[in-house]
Amino acid sequence: MGIRIDHATVDGKFSLDGEVHEVENNLWVVGDDRQCLVIDAPHDVDAVRELVADREVVAVLATHAHDDHARAAPQLADAVGAPIYLHPADRPVWELTHPSRQPDGRLLDRQTFHIGRLSLQVVHTPGHTPGSVCLYCPDLATVFTGDTLFAGGPGATGRSFSDHDAILDSIRDRLLPLPPRTRVRPGHGPGTTIGEVAAQFDEWASR
Repeated sequence: MGIRIDHATVDGKFSLDGEVHEVENNLWVVGDDRQCLVIDAPHDVDAVRELVADREVVAVLATHAHDDHARAAPQLADAVGAPIYLHPADRPVWELTHPSRQPDGRLLDRQTFHIGRLSLQVVHTPGHTPGSVCLYCPDLATVFTGDTLFAGGPGATGRSFSDHDAILDSIRDRLLPLPPRTRVRPGHGPGTTIGEVAAQFDEWASR
């Protein structure tokens, strides 16, 4: 069975620090024809389930706990019978949205998830939030970066729980060593490649 990435976008709200913003999130589902992993569960459970179709969801993996990435995670997990995984450093952020429902498992640096012959490796990339992670799929030459890295630069760090220096360190030390052809698939907006990021990084860091 062939491995593949399924993608859609969905609109919703992001709220933090007393502010609410309209956002469009990318939906990413990775797997084969029988099983899959869901990366983040923003806004609309039905949209995620449409991408999943009739496959078994092995896990819902949260790149971080901001509500525009994790609000629908408990409802989705209950609907498909899958566990939610989150880096433990993001528990305080998670509890802002889900105070009475905890994740089922922990995402830890260098942890690997397997779907058939596909592997997905956890890369801890603090900065946007303390427990932000990226998910690297060498089989598909792809890294799912959540809100750590976009085509236009690092994710935002002007809010609670964020750290500008940390996100630059994460990109430089954890993501730039990936092969240059690796496709960056972020939580919002268009993608880029690690090679393109490397060429722009010094400019971003000097801003």
